[in-house]
Amino acid sequence: MSVTAGAEAGVRVVARRKPYLWVVYLALAVVVLAAAVSVARNRRFGWDVVAHYFFSTAILKGLLTTVELTVLCMLLGTVLGILLAVMRISSSPVLRSVASAYIWFFRGTPLLVQILFWFNLAALYPTLLGAPTNSLISPFAAAVLALSLHEAAYMAEIVRSGIIGVPAGQRLAALALGMRPARILRRIVLPQAMRTILPPTGNQTISMLKTSSLVSVIALSELLYTAQSIYGINYQVIPLLIVASLWYLVVVSLLSVGQRYLEQRYGRGAQ
Repeated sequence: MSVTAGAEAGVRVVARRKPYLWVVYLALAVVVLAAAVSVARNRRFGWDVVAHYFFSTAILKGLLTTVELTVLCMLLGTVLGILLAVMRISSSPVLRSVASAYIWFFRGTPLLVQILFWFNLAALYPTLLGAPTNSLISPFAAAVLALSLHEAAYMAEIVRSGIIGVPAGQRLAALALGMRPARILRRIVLPQAMRTILPPTGNQTISMLKTSSLVSVIALSELLYTAQSIYGINYQVIPLLIVASLWYLVVVSLLSVGQRYLEQRYGRGAQ
């Protein structure tokens, strides 16, 4: 008899004891404690340097640039991803082909290559809109273009999976009531698809935060590049990398809390 069946039948069900788990827990606690003591006592980690630079002005400015990149690129990528997803499920073969080609290209080429391409666009087009390309495509603009366009390809598939996960009968019923397709998508389909869309979107946001470190190759002063610039002067490589890693962990933790809240909010009907 299962625990659920026993509870429904009014029978008191007692879970089987697993004393061997306490041995596993104790062994894990010993390993974790030993590792923590080793890290804390090892002076080569430079914890005094970590404490000195953790709230330094340069590091905080780099962190702000990283957060700005993450928020801006996720917004642009999500909007473009929704548009591509709608094109992918449209009845027009031209729109489907364009969206499929876009997703194929931007998912199939490495993000690092895309960043370098946009940063060096002036080699192909010295002028754009009557102005020097280098003045228009700054390192920040190149990073936003590369990260947003790359992210849109993944968000398109996430949104598309959420949309097609909504039962087709609801769309047919709305059409029978005289609702327009755009209104059906906005008022019926997308609100229900959010339960499916939110978890992978949260993961993509966290991934975007960490992936933004790739723009350090074009000398954009985000968190990692700022840490690299500092340890390029004082040679404290490990402590500055620890500083950057700790800040990434802090922001990822905050994003995870927000993701959990949104998932609970949009999942109330299912719960």
